[in-house]
Amino acid sequence: MYSSQGKHIADQLVEKYAPLVKKIAYHMSARLPADIHIDDIIQSGLIGLLSAGKNYDPKQGAQFETYATIRIRGAILDEVRRSDWAPKSVHKKARDLSASIQEIERRTGRDARDIEVAQEMGISLDEYYQILMDGNSCRMLSFDDLGSDDTHSLGIFEDRQQNVVNEVLEDELQQRLAQAIAGLPERERMVMSLYYDTEMNLKEVGLLMGVSESRVSQLLSQAQLRLRARIND
Repeated sequence: MYSSQGKHIADQLVEKYAPLVKKIAYHMSARLPADIHIDDIIQSGLIGLLSAGKNYDPKQGAQFETYATIRIRGAILDEVRRSDWAPKSVHKKARDLSASIQEIERRTGRDARDIEVAQEMGISLDEYYQILMDGNSCRMLSFDDLGSDDTHSLGIFEDRQQNVVNEVLEDELQQRLAQAIAGLPERERMVMSLYYDTEMNLKEVGLLMGVSESRVSQLLSQAQLRLRARIND
């Protein structure tokens, strides 16, 4: 329970940063199934915001908004993971697709094409694209499937000595990830940049690239699976 003063501070936080919570929630909701409602996502984000307000230490040097963003996204992710809506078959098909990409690129020395991956898996192109659409909903944030997680970003608020090894490994992962992204096919690289760096939503990316929103979702999923295949170890 909040004290009177604590409740006042919480109300101020919600009033000031509610637009930030909504922005993050709507950005993440583009890759969630329709049965997960935006109101539930926003509610989880508000819980993350209040958690940030309780735990923020300005002495650590990070701005509150930066810290709050990490907490908000983390709270939303935790809620979706707890709901465990995605069937195991969806995850398995995504792993099989990634393994097929890895095998084709190992064998040919170039980017795997859609039709080649479909043939490698023994499925039609329509089935291939459906796996991309389903799989995209399983990879909510950044690069969880690649071994990166928002909680790593909280290292600046934890004991430095304890996290030396983790920071070294994280730096190596970030370098390899940057190299892998640079090697993506141009359209996939563009989608990644517009979605993650510019923080456009799928509809905005589609309008800019002249393709449908569903095609953007497919390209995003394909890029993520290709990255997973390339830095799988």
